[in-house]
Amino acid sequence: MTAARGGTRRSTTSSVARPAGRPTGRPPLTEERKAEIRLEIARAAVDLFVAQGVVATTGEQIGAAVGVSARTVWRYFPSKESCVSPLFSAGIDMTADFLRRWRPGQPLDELFDRELADEKHVLAGPDRATLGALVRLTRTEPGLRAIWLQTYDEAEPAFARALAERAALPADDLRPTIQAAIFNAALRAAVEHYAWHTADTDRATAEAELAATLRSALGVVAQGVV
Repeated sequence: MTAARGGTRRSTTSSVARPAGRPTGRPPLTEERKAEIRLEIARAAVDLFVAQGVVATTGEQIGAAVGVSARTVWRYFPSKESCVSPLFSAGIDMTADFLRRWRPGQPLDELFDRELADEKHVLAGPDRATLGALVRLTRTEPGLRAIWLQTYDEAEPAFARALAERAALPADDLRPTIQAAIFNAALRAAVEHYAWHTADTDRATAEAELAATLRSALGVVAQGVV
């Protein structure tokens, strides 16, 4: 500040002020966009794993297939094997909602058929032929196997909460916890059985085979969950 003639004071700085809080760089990604990027990376990783194996696949290759750097890949995932986790876990919330809508006395396979008709599959993610190929890799790739089993580990509490809500029981009640374990094991066994027995099938056949296998597994589950 400097003194002006007449005893008044005025600022020597420009009268044009910089807008407060104006963004200076790229806007942050929304959570929705982050989820989309994770899914894009997951699909690229699956394609590469199936085409050339896990060992031969690098973070740089996965990133290049999506149009991002390897550094971005590692920002979202701690390892290349974990890149597929969004595809393995995509159906957890959908399946939990499926269980909440299962009315007492309603055949479980009837609800399952309705879900299929609405294109709300119990398992979401890649096409079923690719899913089968990916699950087959878990037999020989310990890193993928760990991610596969971890997915079901994370799913079980969600299924237990859904079954408890369905039966109007406390969330920590033992019965829905055991029922969820049965249901969870049946899903995993069904998908693995499908994967082991449907190598080299076309997409339409793979879709039908997976649906039939899941329907059979759910029929077994329904006998023990009322």
